[in-house]
Amino acid sequence: MSQPDKHTLNLECPICKSSNKSIFCMLHATKVLEADDAKTNVIFKKGQFVFQEGGNPVGIYFINSGKIKISHAGTEGKYQIVRLAKEGDILGYRALLSNELYNSSAIALDDTDVGFIPKDMFFNILKEHPTLSLEILKMLSIELRKAEQMITDLAQKPVRERMAEALLFLKETYGFEADNQTINVVLSREDIANLVGTATETAIRLLSEFKHDAIVAFEGKKIKLINMEKLTHIANLYN
Repeated sequence: MSQPDKHTLNLECPICKSSNKSIFCMLHATKVLEADDAKTNVIFKKGQFVFQEGGNPVGIYFINSGKIKISHAGTEGKYQIVRLAKEGDILGYRALLSNELYNSSAIALDDTDVGFIPKDMFFNILKEHPTLSLEILKMLSIELRKAEQMITDLAQKPVRERMAEALLFLKETYGFEADNQTINVVLSREDIANLVGTATETAIRLLSEFKHDAIVAFEGKKIKLINMEKLTHIANLYN
């Protein structure tokens, strides 16, 4: 592939391979190639930790392909999923920027190709590219807004509404498979309960009710959304 002009944006970024889905695609070609030389790539199998809560950040991670859940341990050791990540997303930058230990763990939901850029290189990139720094601030602001919404939902929404909203959130994050009904991610019932903020038994019961009402269908652990209008109504997202 010919090298792109250094004054244009790199639309097929060799850093993250995400076809313009990552903020790294904003970099000029010269800096892209420099960062590409400094990065490493690792394949994480389903269930493996990319990084663990309490660890010391030494760089940032970006998803070339695959899916990752970000979980935070509560006081009783129970994990709460606080974020789901997909191709093009970057991870670990908040701890790096605040010079703190990781406040959560990143765990692969399936076989996931993850790139890594060392701390020094990342900070050099931010210094030389103010626009990228602004995009990082934008991401932090979006994460804060989503966290505030999650706290409000957990405190005020009935669990049935939260379940419906969680299924729609999974669809929004990972999309559908080719049949345009099956959510393109497989989560355990425990993970779904964790995302909703309820007991696993309650999550199983609610999913069974949704199936009985012809709102969802199952193929093993895969979930099909067969009545989007009704699911949206239950989630109370019309307002």
